[in-house]
Amino acid sequence: MHRIEKSGKMAQNIAHGKTEKKWCDKCGTLILGKKCSFCGSEGRIFEINAPGDIRPGMGDSIGNIKDIFRRSFGTDRPIEGRMIFLNKIPGEDRSDEVIAHGEVIGVIRFDPRDNTYGLELRQAGADLFSGEATKNTVSFGNMSGHLKGKVIKGTDISEATGDFAAGDPVIVIKGKKIGAGIALADSRDAAFSERAVKIKYMDTDENRPISPTSGRIEFVNSNRDHIEMLEKNGISDIRSFVSKKKMPVTVSFSGGKDSLAAYGIASKALDRFTLLFIDTGLEFPETVEYVRKFVSENGLNMLKASAGNAFWDSVGIFGPPAKDFRWCCKVCKLGPITDLISREFPGGTITVEGNRMLESFSRSDIGFVSKNPFVPNQINLNPVRTWSASEIWGYIWMRGMSYNPLYEKDFERIGCYLCASCLASEWRNTERTHPGMYSEWERFLREYAESKGLPDEYVSTGFWRWKSLPPKMIQIAKEMDLDLRPKKSAGREMKMMKGASSCAAGGYSMEAIIDVHSDREFSFVEDSLKVIGDVRYSPEFEIAVLKTDRGGVKIFGGGQVSVTADSAKDAERLFERSVKALIRAEMCVGCGICAKGCPKRAITIRGGFRVDPKRCIRCGRCERSCAIMHYYDKIIRQVPEADIGKQSCDKG
Repeated sequence: MHRIEKSGKMAQNIAHGKTEKKWCDKCGTLILGKKCSFCGSEGRIFEINAPGDIRPGMGDSIGNIKDIFRRSFGTDRPIEGRMIFLNKIPGEDRSDEVIAHGEVIGVIRFDPRDNTYGLELRQAGADLFSGEATKNTVSFGNMSGHLKGKVIKGTDISEATGDFAAGDPVIVIKGKKIGAGIALADSRDAAFSERAVKIKYMDTDENRPISPTSGRIEFVNSNRDHIEMLEKNGISDIRSFVSKKKMPVTVSFSGGKDSLAAYGIASKALDRFTLLFIDTGLEFPETVEYVRKFVSENGLNMLKASAGNAFWDSVGIFGPPAKDFRWCCKVCKLGPITDLISREFPGGTITVEGNRMLESFSRSDIGFVSKNPFVPNQINLNPVRTWSASEIWGYIWMRGMSYNPLYEKDFERIGCYLCASCLASEWRNTERTHPGMYSEWERFLREYAESKGLPDEYVSTGFWRWKSLPPKMIQIAKEMDLDLRPKKSAGREMKMMKGASSCAAGGYSMEAIIDVHSDREFSFVEDSLKVIGDVRYSPEFEIAVLKTDRGGVKIFGGGQVSVTADSAKDAERLFERSVKALIRAEMCVGCGICAKGCPKRAITIRGGFRVDPKRCIRCGRCERSCAIMHYYDKIIRQVPEADIGKQSCDKG
């Protein structure tokens, strides 16, 4: 029996922007369950921003946070030896609430403009650091009433310590009142400024609890009962499902923390399973070595799917991947693993995975059982779907499992080293830890930017990580006065000659010219169109004629596309599918996802996409699985060439 997840409270908290957590003041650590497993305390409630995927600070992350506080206030003593947690919140790039002593003491933010971290001090941080700070403190007078949000004039400042700059965090002091502020002027000018410092918070808690020294041992001991319950539930779920299916079991093992926790549960639930590892060709060397060593030390059986040089063979065709253009995932991950599962598990497999709801928006509604539509013979089980990052780490530490050493190097997530989904802060961290790999990708990006006439900031500020910029990056581009429109051809273009327009002979037509610059023979266009309708093809004149119940299409070797249909809607739909088919024929990288997912085995990959029309049932699955078709709007740039108004034509 699988438990029904109750998400009402979570949804309510998220709607209000806050979620509640608990802290044990006796043990100095976060409580994940109802009470502390070590001392029995029910804990003290504090709030953080939703959804609240709170995680423990580790290794270089702790060093970075301490360094930020030392730069700001000359000391890190209030957090030395204490358990520190981080909670990701919205921002331009990396933005984390810093949690210590059971309170949010500040927020660190990475600015992609100058690649530096800044600190936003909170009230709890001001209270903790006020007695220890040797710089960036401002004492003032001549102000009364409610002070939060008010601005301190230079003439009201009685004393200021340290050399601070406008924008720096400062601790503000008025008698026994202490608060957190931000400098509006440099320290050398503050005394003469009408707007010297803004008070952000001023509500001193003189009884604020101070936690004892604590670390991973205290964290595990305080949460052992809760973590063991999570493990027990995961074991029960896996055993219950697997017992009803006579299929081999596999465990997806990426080298990351979530898949490690999923493996831990599977190893307790099952006697036999096989690990699956995808080597994308873009893995950190530490990840590859960690996986190899983990398998060897634990005597495990593992199958490896390798993408080889697929990324570098394809990047010249697609251009840089992006958060909204993740073609590389299908080419380097989905393609190889689909091929491996089809070959090694023709009857299918149950795969235990480390997917978590809090990991991304796309996984927020994932259930215990899920399926990837592009891997039809695989059933996925997600035993850690409801876990937070802190629960993941608590489990790993409780079980004493070895983990990827990169987590100690200030990496929150570990995947392909040049992943567009990583933050600019993570990419700068890669520069620090792996300068050779960093330089290789930077060199490609700069050559690409130069070929398209894009400014240097396309690379240095990380704009390459989006095809269509989100509002936060549009704002940054405006602030930097950047024009990020390519000055040279940005790839394939579609010149619309006529939109869906009525024809004199009846019906509607559309016409366009597509830039075609492929060495692949035109017969691949014929095959690509076969999944839509009946095709006639002339190799002599390089023309493919498509007939469907909804209308007809002519595609010429020069890239001309002409569509006729009974209605404007049919013309638009048929036009889009035909143009996608043309682009797929031209750009197919042979990943094979379409072939493995075809229910009738009608597709083969022989130098490109080939279709057996006798087998094809035109279900559309191959179109939905194709990275090129999926990202059609990112690959093709539409260029208006003529007035798209009502024009007459002969019905073709």
